[in-house]
Amino acid sequence: MAIFAAWKQQARQLKLETYAIYLAYRDPRVPWYARLFAAGVVAYAFSPIDLIPDPIPILGYLDDLVLVPLGLALALKMIPPEIMAECRQKAQTRLSEGQPTHWIAAGVIIAVWLFLAALTIIGLFNIFQN
Repeated sequence: MAIFAAWKQQARQLKLETYAIYLAYRDPRVPWYARLFAAGVVAYAFSPIDLIPDPIPILGYLDDLVLVPLGLALALKMIPPEIMAECRQKAQTRLSEGQPTHWIAAGVIIAVWLFLAALTIIGLFNIFQN
């Protein structure tokens, strides 16, 4: 049972870090390249569509277990520590008050995935038509 408690704690910490990076990429004091990278990592972490679908055994969870934490770690290295400290505090406060919902961000992420899927379908249609 102790291992499940440890995993649960790590999941909470990952959620806090992801939300803190979300807050940090919106901060104008963060360099543009860090903002761009952090926005991509947060969008991927919150995206309902994965690079590798979850039903695929073992590989399906690879992106959730490796890619997201790796992306978060790289984003943390790009964002100044003092800004991250502020954002972690804000994230902790907001998460303790209740789970934030960002319907606009979810809508944008879904729209981007649908757009990419449409481009892929059009491209495949053109390839097979020739």
